[in-house]
Amino acid sequence: MPGDIFNISLDEKSIVRRNADIEHERKVAIFDLLEDNRFKLTSGVAGPYDLTLRLEENRLILNLRDDAGGELEELKLQLTPFRKIIKDYFLVCESYFNAIKTATPSQIEAIDMGRRGLHNEGSELLKDRLKDHVDMDFDTARRLFTLVCVLHIRG
Repeated sequence: MPGDIFNISLDEKSIVRRNADIEHERKVAIFDLLEDNRFKLTSGVAGPYDLTLRLEENRLILNLRDDAGGELEELKLQLTPFRKIIKDYFLVCESYFNAIKTATPSQIEAIDMGRRGLHNEGSELLKDRLKDHVDMDFDTARRLFTLVCVLHIRG
């Protein structure tokens, strides 16, 4: 069931499409987010929302517009608390993609459990850091965290 976000985009200047795996993750996160999300501004500004995510210096910017394109709110989130989680998540993801080629199923599963654990940790942190501005469920936070990671990929 569609939720409060009816459209989501990543600032094209912030994106570096690195490989097919990353592009697939981005598309799946956006598709799943648009299919089902719970995202409401605590300020009382009602949705549905057109959400654009971008990085600016060391901040995540969430730009929210209404369905007519009118500016609703712009939220700025300092990313310093996410730095270690994102770095560790990328390292585990790289290990996971390498393991798929040569490792045993049990080794792949162990690495994937670590990957999911870090992803959950980042999602909880995102949900917590935005709680004063946004009421969202865990699944929405997970998908948004995926997109935050996509924005952090460099070359």
